Amino acid sequence: MIVFTYRIETAGNIEVLAAKIASDQSTGTFVALPGETEELKARAAARVLDIRTLGPLDVPSIPAPGERGPFKRADVDIGFPLDAIATDLSALMTIAIGGTYSIKGLTGIRVMDMKLPEEFRGAHPGPQFGVEGSRRLTGVKGRPIIGTIVKPALGLRPEETAAVVKELVQSGVDFIKDDEKLMSPAYSPLAERIKAIMPIILDHEQKTGKKVMYAFGISHADPDEMMRNHDLVAEAGGNCAVVNINSIGFGGMAFLRKRSRLVIHAHRNGWDILTRHPGLGMEFKVWQQFWRLLGVDQFQINGIRAKYWEPDESFVASFKAISTPIFSPGDCALPVACSGQWGGQAPETYQRTGRTLDLMYLCGGGVVSHPDGPAAGVRAVQQAWEAAVQDIPLDEYARTHLELRHAIDKFAEGKAA
Repeated sequence: MIVFTYRIETAGNIEVLAAKIASDQSTGTFVALPGETEELKARAAARVLDIRTLGPLDVPSIPAPGERGPFKRADVDIGFPLDAIATDLSALMTIAIGGTYSIKGLTGIRVMDMKLPEEFRGAHPGPQFGVEGSRRLTGVKGRPIIGTIVKPALGLRPEETAAVVKELVQSGVDFIKDDEKLMSPAYSPLAERIKAIMPIILDHEQKTGKKVMYAFGISHADPDEMMRNHDLVAEAGGNCAVVNINSIGFGGMAFLRKRSRLVIHAHRNGWDILTRHPGLGMEFKVWQQFWRLLGVDQFQINGIRAKYWEPDESFVASFKAISTPIFSPGDCALPVACSGQWGGQAPETYQRTGRTLDLMYLCGGGVVSHPDGPAAGVRAVQQAWEAAVQDIPLDEYARTHLELRHAIDKFAEGKAA
């Protein structure tokens, strides 16, 4: 059985509506029809397993014409027989999630949790590299992987991007990525960008032994075109790709993962459509399971005091979700803290994520906009993490670490986006 938890709100009868969700999303009949035998229901019908009443609402999440309160809330567990869905993720999304939002009588419904049975273990490839592979390929041990983003995000020609990358590679950074908005525009075709960037990466590796991981944007709505992009990167000696997972969909991701030789760095742009309204959509802990099963290796999840709308509590919950095995530790993706990050959020990130160092700390302006240049920006972030791990206040550590001092002076007002 596959068990989903839904948070529903209604002015109607919670028990009746919970039963309606179960029936509409399985056999499709709330009132028994000829042919709906007990044997058929045992094979395909979803069942309400538990209802936990929550506090009432004065105002519903969705205006309900003609409906008056009190508006009630409850968390409802519904079990779906494995025989009705099997291990197909598109069937799982369609049956247990897709249609629930259209059910009449609800002023809100949000998918809070999903528990998959053992049959899903091994049914999908999962991460090819994940946490350990990311560490191995970057050569980083005992600290977070420190990353940055080419800025400006759009507009640079290949040779201009290469000049930025050369400075970043020499700064000591571990990871660089294309902005998610950069794929293969006319002024910077992916093939030309690869030709300009990869010799810099490989030359630096030859000289220092350190291969900076560069994530090229390869997303495309046509899976074949996306694979051609993948092959360009792999054949040039690259080892990572940025993939806009919402844009390419489950099918595109499955197609890519089966053939991929690259670390798949997932950008979740568009995710906010599915979660920002508190009475609709779903929790990240549900949604991220689909993508981890499909094969995401690294997963961007915003960060502490992010530049976007998401509260810190949501980032912490997302970090925990990604770091919690679905079936085994190997199916965990590397959490990527991002969005307006600089060294200033390192101590709180470290404390609130369980004092773990298994993450990528991705800073755009927090590295490239450091007043003393990108190399100082990287050192400032590294110093901030040293202070965090040693439980030394940043201001105190900055007394003897000039790069961190200058970062605090510039970014403490939240200008590192």
